[in-house]
Amino acid sequence: MKPLGDRTPVWASSVFQWVLNHYESRGSAMKQGKKKATRREKKDWAFAYLYIAPLIIGLLVFYIWPFLQNIWYSFNDVSKFNIATFVGLDNYVKLFHDKDVWKAFGNTLKYVVVTVPVGVAISTILAALLNTKIRGKSIYRTLYFLPAITMSAAVAMVWKWMFNEKMGIVNSFLKAIGLQGHNWLTDSHTALYVIMLVGLWMSIGYNMVILLAGMQGISKSYYEAAAIDGGGALDQFFHITVPLLTPTIFFVVITSVISGFQVFDVVYMMIGTTNPAFDDTQTVVSLFYRQAFSYGHKGYAAAISILIFAVIMLVTLVQFIFQKKWVNYDE
Repeated sequence: MKPLGDRTPVWASSVFQWVLNHYESRGSAMKQGKKKATRREKKDWAFAYLYIAPLIIGLLVFYIWPFLQNIWYSFNDVSKFNIATFVGLDNYVKLFHDKDVWKAFGNTLKYVVVTVPVGVAISTILAALLNTKIRGKSIYRTLYFLPAITMSAAVAMVWKWMFNEKMGIVNSFLKAIGLQGHNWLTDSHTALYVIMLVGLWMSIGYNMVILLAGMQGISKSYYEAAAIDGGGALDQFFHITVPLLTPTIFFVVITSVISGFQVFDVVYMMIGTTNPAFDDTQTVVSLFYRQAFSYGHKGYAAAISILIFAVIMLVTLVQFIFQKKWVNYDE
């Protein structure tokens, strides 16, 4: 899942910026004692609101209203026919005593702790390699980015076949070199790591493109000065590229953590409810989905989703607090 900002049209961002600039100029003009807006200015404002109306309506209908409705449902027992009966904090009390919830949060946290640092590190290294003068780097960029635009369901099915214990290519390769195959997706010790591998494969290309754009924004004069002083490629990478790339790395870390807590489709497609490794791979979003649509406990599922939202907000807030210690915004 990509963050909302990645799905916002470019034209909408431009219109928002235009409206913001006009608002600031109008505010400063009013402070200086300027008279009421002219007819032409009012017309411009009307057109500006008209242009951003589709985006605002979409946000209200598909994001803000469902979120508010979800908060209300979390305090109710909602039947399969969407008949809500107010139960107060019962759903939250049940949630904090539910072992399945904490097990799912543990699996999700393990997924985030492994995939985020590993993914960011690999993406940064690949971006640095593709930022050099090598042949066919446009082709490499395209190949690395392809998994990011491929349907998650299709990706999950292909990887599921690859790790199939009987006819998967992974076990076939191991047997060809004289090693024993393994039940990758049914073993509770390996199933989650296979899902992590798929998640990394899907996200590295997207993060690499963002980091590559950040690297290309670094002035070449820094590298020229380092080369004159005798700095090698590794010195330039660790003492110039990484420090000046920290704002971009911070953005990638934020979006990766949010995506990690929202992982669902790969788990849902690769691990079924009858799988012996089901309990050790279920994430909080898959638990929410099953509570809402498989078991019909919509009020309880709403409480789980609010808890997910609160955890993501808390983790993001902590990252913003500590980013002052390692993110360098001076260039």
